[in-house]
Amino acid sequence: MKAIAYKKALPINDINALLDVTLPDPVANGRDLLVEVKAISVNPADVKLRASSNPPAGQYKVIGWDAAGIVRAVGDKVSLFKPGDRVYYAGSITRPGANSELHLVDERIVGHMPASLDFADAAALPLTSITAWELLFDRLAINPQSKDALLIIGAAGGVGSILVQLASKLTDLTVIGTASRPDTQQWVRELGAHHVIDHSKPLSQELKAIGFNDVKYVAGLNQTDHHFKEIVQLIAPQGHLALIDDPETLDATPLKRKSAALHWEFMFARSMFETVDMQKQHDLLNEVSRLIDAGTIKTTVAEHYGTINAANLRRAHTMIESNKAKGKIVLAGF
Repeated sequence: MKAIAYKKALPINDINALLDVTLPDPVANGRDLLVEVKAISVNPADVKLRASSNPPAGQYKVIGWDAAGIVRAVGDKVSLFKPGDRVYYAGSITRPGANSELHLVDERIVGHMPASLDFADAAALPLTSITAWELLFDRLAINPQSKDALLIIGAAGGVGSILVQLASKLTDLTVIGTASRPDTQQWVRELGAHHVIDHSKPLSQELKAIGFNDVKYVAGLNQTDHHFKEIVQLIAPQGHLALIDDPETLDATPLKRKSAALHWEFMFARSMFETVDMQKQHDLLNEVSRLIDAGTIKTTVAEHYGTINAANLRRAHTMIESNKAKGKIVLAGF
């Protein structure tokens, strides 16, 4: 099968950072689906792992954790899918990624694709939808009838683009997104945010300018360490901060005086540890498909980078590393 892989973690401007290769076809066993990958999208997780994770000497590493495709074969313990089903999923970082023509994935973290979307539009959704849903309803434990405010820092990115939609469509929260450029601010408004503020300025002052002294819920999606002092200042007493990024250091002590809670969201935790509720991600993706097909939420594709090959993936990684991407970057076909 064709695949995009590497033998050594390298900067993305090195031509060997991602290579077109041919690898053996995998075989489905147990609860695995063998998926013919039709489209993928690119996430910060891909970039971080490519830059830091080396495979064993002489071997290729395949990354990529967002895919849509067709089930071609199933393992002997599969009960949720059959060959021919159109599926989408994010996969597991403990296994080879989906930047390949054929891919093995556990059925418990796979959803039936939205019927109204093509493969590219569907591939934009799994990782960010799972992350946003778990952050909102599992980590922050939001009551859909809550009238409180949610501040989403980095609302124009992949996770932010779906989190704004879920929060504004499925809850009564006041949704405040942050974005620093006119085009990304407009993007966040179109996705349903009630207010948009500029995270290049002090967030507490930006909030006061729109009439908020504090907010009960904060989603830190990027540069949490940079914004942390402002978060401590603007979070309400007994508030909640949930983050998904990777600060080099984070001293949570300043949250104590407000009795504020700190939550981490890592959507790969269920698949890494095969938790007893692992199949919740299957159910969650099926619900996202229902919401897409009902027109409640929409795909977050911002750019299509063409066919799935090393050159186009290097371009996508470069854009992600620039921190200027909005929504999702997708690629389709080999």
